[in-house]
Amino acid sequence: MTAKAAHQVLGHAVVGTNELDAATNFYDKLFALFGVGRILEQPGRAVYFGTTMLEFGVINPYNGDRANVGNGNMVALSARSRAHVDEVYDLAIQLGGTDEGQPSPRGPNQDGPYCGYFRDLDGNKLLVFHAG
Repeated sequence: MTAKAAHQVLGHAVVGTNELDAATNFYDKLFALFGVGRILEQPGRAVYFGTTMLEFGVINPYNGDRANVGNGNMVALSARSRAHVDEVYDLAIQLGGTDEGQPSPRGPNQDGPYCGYFRDLDGNKLLVFHAG
């Protein structure tokens, strides 16, 4: 079955935080490596990042409960090169993120996807990858 989307399906991804200022600082520095900055701010509530549209948000949960990490949830960030994967992963760890899998090729050969996995300051899992 082949799907034909009339428009981009994914609007943006959002992760929750319990420390908006710390999370915003983490993502400000991380997304600077992609040339992406803040595009929308809701003081004390949320910060969204993107270029010309919302791409990623970090928020305090709307219902007022504590943010928590989902099991099996992950946000993937597309890097420009394998070296860019290494750079993003290394910065995430320097900023206090935790390792979930150091950058390396995945799959049966060295030419497959090159991936690094980490968690942000709240424990949200992210993947930075370069296909090939």
